[in-house]
Amino acid sequence: MKIDSIQNGIVLDHITAGKAMLIYKYLGLDKLDCSVAIIQNATSHKMGRKDILKIDHADYDINLDILGYVDPGISVSFIKDGKTIEKKKVDLPERIVNVVKCKNPRCITTTEQGIQQIFKLADAQKRIYRCIYCETEDQGERISW
Repeated sequence: MKIDSIQNGIVLDHITAGKAMLIYKYLGLDKLDCSVAIIQNATSHKMGRKDILKIDHADYDINLDILGYVDPGISVSFIKDGKTIEKKKVDLPERIVNVVKCKNPRCITTTEQGIQQIFKLADAQKRIYRCIYCETEDQGERISW
């Protein structure tokens, strides 16, 4: 199978196999008016199998916190005129804002409108985040919107 390179856009590489669609949903890529290539279970010398996302949109402002929350270790390459102009590796963010909703029905974010959903990293090894308002735990990898 051959997937062409992109001229202007973003390539998300080294995605854990099977997580490309989750990232696609979290980033809202279905709402973009551009081509998005999803490559699943590609052979990788480093990972065995991996997923890749190619976003053919030069002005897309990608949320690196979402990427780090869903799958830390992803490589993000910014492409301009067919060449990589910048490459970043994402890690678990210390804080995530409006990525997930607090599941505590008594949390102020549930009862009051307009309050941002803010979670802080509580345990990096277990990938546990806690709501800054009520300390409810979130262990990631799901869309709760």
